[in-house]
Amino acid sequence: MRGFGASDRPEGGPEAYHPGKHVRDLLELLARLELDRVHLVGHDWGSGIAQGLAQFAPDRVRSLSLLSVGHPGAVRAAGWKQRQLSWYMVLFQLAGVAEEWLVRDDWANFREMLAEHPDAEAVLGPLRAPGALTAALDIYRAGLPPEVQFGPDPVLSPVPESVPVMGLWSTGDRFLTERSMSGTGEYVAGSWRYERVEEAGHWLQLDQPERVNELLLSFFKENS
Repeated sequence: MRGFGASDRPEGGPEAYHPGKHVRDLLELLARLELDRVHLVGHDWGSGIAQGLAQFAPDRVRSLSLLSVGHPGAVRAAGWKQRQLSWYMVLFQLAGVAEEWLVRDDWANFREMLAEHPDAEAVLGPLRAPGALTAALDIYRAGLPPEVQFGPDPVLSPVPESVPVMGLWSTGDRFLTERSMSGTGEYVAGSWRYERVEEAGHWLQLDQPERVNELLLSFFKENS
């Protein structure tokens, strides 16, 4: 995803990182790889982008696996508890303030947010490059501005019927309630499967790789 890791960091401010542009990036990647239909897996923001592609081009998606982050409607419906856990999304809107807070005292606050990440130092490394942290935050500024987070509930389309969906939520996730994922079934027009992953934090694919891979492979087999 643009702005993350070693990916490109286009200029143009937050608008260059709008989720819709990430969806187009993914479609271009599929075209470059000459892939017609794929089993699509996304974690956190990757889940949101994967859902966007499934909405825009369902014919390209054989199955959709969502890790940690469920359908936007389910996240909103999860209520006050979820809003409390999502406090940092409001902070990230404050350009300059958020960056200064995260890097203060040798990235102490950012390290606390990554406390359960098994490769936290490897994550911090690329973010030290000039402009890298702002680029990583700009997807929040473009995709989840205050009017989206706190405005009236929008009319949200369900995942199309032709796309089978599986949601994985981990019991140690500090940022997302179970309801925000388990409730996603109400926003899936086709088949829905929900799985709980025990003894894993937010980065469940790193904490429990064998279990996550087992679930993914079984879901792919169901929908091949």
